[in-house]
Amino acid sequence: MLLLALALIATAIGVGIYTVASSADEKATVRASLRQLEGYEVDNVRDQELLAPMRDRTIAPVLNKLTSIGNRYTPDGYVEKIRDKLVASGNNSPDAVDRFVAIKVVGVALAPVMVILVFGILHMKGMSALIVAGLLVAVLIFGPDAILNRRVEERQHEIRTKLADVMDLLVISVEAGLGFEQALDRVVGSVPGPLTQEFGRMLGEVRAGSSRADAMRAMERRCDVPELRSFVLAILQADTFGVSIGRVLRAQADEMRIKRRQMAQERAQKAPVKMMIPMVFCVFPALFVVVIGPAIINISTVM
Repeated sequence: MLLLALALIATAIGVGIYTVASSADEKATVRASLRQLEGYEVDNVRDQELLAPMRDRTIAPVLNKLTSIGNRYTPDGYVEKIRDKLVASGNNSPDAVDRFVAIKVVGVALAPVMVILVFGILHMKGMSALIVAGLLVAVLIFGPDAILNRRVEERQHEIRTKLADVMDLLVISVEAGLGFEQALDRVVGSVPGPLTQEFGRMLGEVRAGSSRADAMRAMERRCDVPELRSFVLAILQADTFGVSIGRVLRAQADEMRIKRRQMAQERAQKAPVKMMIPMVFCVFPALFVVVIGPAIINISTVM
């Protein structure tokens, strides 16, 4: 029995030593593998390029080539105008201008293809072929600019309409005892929209070290809205001359509501003029056919 117990103890000790040794060997192997990976370098240039993502290897070179072609043939100042419009539309991506110029180049390159498609492949003739080809070419060449201008107008209109409500919230917050920047922070957190996004960016620039005057002027240049420009000028003048911010904000809120009411009245007054075009070319011809048509038929039969 004593020999059996000693044998079992020796076996257990041996298994334990083997387990510890094997684990130590495994750890040493892992450490050696990690050291090899740390010093691993791809010597082949092709393998180095294949390590890059698919987007960087395929789309980026084509985009860079199209952008260089567009920058070469666009007029002076066109790229700067596009950059300002993209910022005004809320697109702050660093490569947004390059993508837009590339789309313009592709549209101009596809314009002759559309003409060949209409006249050569579809075999369209006459005035209809000219109209279809002209529409396709106009969409390809001027479509990106029209879409961008539309986005800028929609964003500016939303900023213009939201400004009065934001002014009211600022007045309430400032009169409740908050500072101007704290009131802006409260409004940014409670009201979504492009106007509060611009206010949030302005606050971020102030916290990053820029002065409040420079940050507000930069916000006004980005948005390019006359009502927001008057608000920024009023706040800057209040800071310069020491006028109460609450009083200035209340005056600005009243002025914004008056301007919004006037803008709604202006659009209502323009509606009848805009309705004249569909009425003259769509409603009146059908009405003339219904009203005057039977009389013309009777006169022609009598004659």
